[in-house]
Amino acid sequence: MSDAEEIPALAPEDQARANLYGLLARLFFAAPDAALLQAIAQSGPLQADVENPLASAWKQLVDASAGANAEAVREEFDRVFVGTGKAEVTLYTGAYTVRSSADTPLAQLREELAALGLARRGDVHQPEDHLAALCETMRHIIAEQHGGPQEQWRFFNRWIRPSVGPLCDAIDMSANVVFYKNVGRLARSLFELEHKAFEML
Repeated sequence: MSDAEEIPALAPEDQARANLYGLLARLFFAAPDAALLQAIAQSGPLQADVENPLASAWKQLVDASAGANAEAVREEFDRVFVGTGKAEVTLYTGAYTVRSSADTPLAQLREELAALGLARRGDVHQPEDHLAALCETMRHIIAEQHGGPQEQWRFFNRWIRPSVGPLCDAIDMSANVVFYKNVGRLARSLFELEHKAFEML
């Protein structure tokens, strides 16, 4: 059998989910350049009810991208998520979930990533609990490994769901965030929709 015959094609809804996770991974890893802003701005609406919070959040991001200046967005990203010293808003999810020095979630996360065949690149110095890395892992499980719903749910529920509320709240409440409020709202909408869908398993 050929590889194409061995690996079934993703269902359209799973491909759409993987694409959204991939886009969020890119946007939380670094500020979008002009080409990415233009690509988002030229994207069509999500194939969902216009009253759907995810579709609404996507439209807001599309509209914001159309009017965004890439340099201003980069400065916003650096000021809020990088900063000098301590970032105003951290994208490391452990900051929202670790309750004591006895917690060792990074070691557990690294074990899970190793089981998935994933590891941090040698030239990357950020810990693995960065939201961009977690979103990229979800994209990988869905699109590359064709992981089943239970496998997706386990990773999502353990590593993404606990930090969703406080992290997205921090983005939304920051007075220095403009463009990234739209990214945060898209992330919150996707994660809440995912949580509801996984609850039905």
